[in-house]
Amino acid sequence: MGSGWSKESKSTEAKATVAKTEERPALPERSGSKRSFDPDASGDSRNKKRHFNKKDSWAKKEKKKEGSGSNKPSAGGLQTRPDSLGPREPRFPKKKVALMVGYNGTGYQGMQLNPDCVSIESIIFDAMVKANAISKDNSGDPKKSAWMRAARTDKGVHAAGNLLSLKMQFPTDYDVIERINSFLPDQIRVWGYVPVIRSFHAKNLCDSRVYEYLLPTCAFMKPTKKVLTDTPTNEDDLMICNNDSVSPIVKYTTRSTPEEIQARHDYRATKEQLETFTTALKEFEGTHNFHNYTNGKAFNDKSANRYIMSIDVSDPLYIDGSEWVSIKLHGQSFILHQIRKMISMAMLITRTNTPISLIADTFEQPRINIPKAPALGLLLERPIFRVYNENMRAKSNQVDRDIIDFDNYKEKIETFKKEWIYKKIFEAENNEHVFDGYLTSLDSHMGDDYAYLNEDGIIPEECLVRTKYNTPAVKLEGSDDEKEDDN
Repeated sequence: MGSGWSKESKSTEAKATVAKTEERPALPERSGSKRSFDPDASGDSRNKKRHFNKKDSWAKKEKKKEGSGSNKPSAGGLQTRPDSLGPREPRFPKKKVALMVGYNGTGYQGMQLNPDCVSIESIIFDAMVKANAISKDNSGDPKKSAWMRAARTDKGVHAAGNLLSLKMQFPTDYDVIERINSFLPDQIRVWGYVPVIRSFHAKNLCDSRVYEYLLPTCAFMKPTKKVLTDTPTNEDDLMICNNDSVSPIVKYTTRSTPEEIQARHDYRATKEQLETFTTALKEFEGTHNFHNYTNGKAFNDKSANRYIMSIDVSDPLYIDGSEWVSIKLHGQSFILHQIRKMISMAMLITRTNTPISLIADTFEQPRINIPKAPALGLLLERPIFRVYNENMRAKSNQVDRDIIDFDNYKEKIETFKKEWIYKKIFEAENNEHVFDGYLTSLDSHMGDDYAYLNEDGIIPEECLVRTKYNTPAVKLEGSDDEKEDDN
């Protein structure tokens, strides 16, 4: 009997439960909530999976597109490779690398890749594509290879060492560096590569840069007054213009005679001149506001502040009977034309007996026009990655890490410098007289722009330049109209 009562009782409870369930009011649907549901759905989770199946979604989109031939969606729903790209290349191992390069910049529009310009990077990039170090699929956009340089160099500027970072392919059946160099002209070389971390960025991880400038000591000769004429007297006369946009004046002067050129060639700097020049350049060491040594930067622009670690001037060098000095400049970074204007200022002080105290005043707010020394003598020695290398050494006990060291290619780099940089600089000066033309234009200058070169070392009001970066434009700085690039 006990068991009969139990069955009957359970049956009664079950009926009551069903009744309660049926009488329970339906909850309103909460649109947008994670708990909302479709009352018509079967509850089968496979329907939801099918709804979010990417291949099915892509396939539906592809069916709507018009087209035929090889661009039709495949069975899996993915669009096949366009015919214009041709058959797919074989895949090769790929690494993020630091690529070390050197070049003579003569004849190229600077280092950086730019549309419609023949630059050093454009030549290297094309050679890497030909050597399969960069795939043809990525040949149309360097960004796909994470392409970046450590230092830009301006038109005509050379580099014994510069560095590119990129993702690079490594074909297995030949030496990729030799193959790249086989597609490059002799004045551009790839020294080698170093595998780096994936996040490596050539510009951002570069601690400092070392530049060298080669200057003939005839630049220290006293200025000589030139005769100006309204019309040219020879085909190769120099055109001399003032910097007044309101009342422009154009004159002409003759180039140096063979006797004057020979006098420059035979010139030897005095001990006092070398000491003055060296001391003047030392004034640039440390952190200063270099707004007067670049283009388009106001005095209060923080990016005009730069840190120069050291500047060293060599003993005189004698090349083909001409006397030169080598200036090594080590700085955290440099802005447009900074080095060339620094060299020019130190040289102008030396040749005019202007007090060196003038340099400290150029770091202040008054804006003056400082001419640029020729690009011919400037070269990038190498970028430096001290902090990165220290971090790699610290991790070397856990993982095998390489450091970035141009000294691994020291012999090749020194040979290249002598043959393709130093030799070419000296040949260009002997044949084209670049520095002679620069000094002649300085000696023929019209106006008060260089009135700061005086025995008192003061900056007079008449030589101040008015630009949009300091006061309403009254006088334009005509010598600084070139587009921006490094040095």
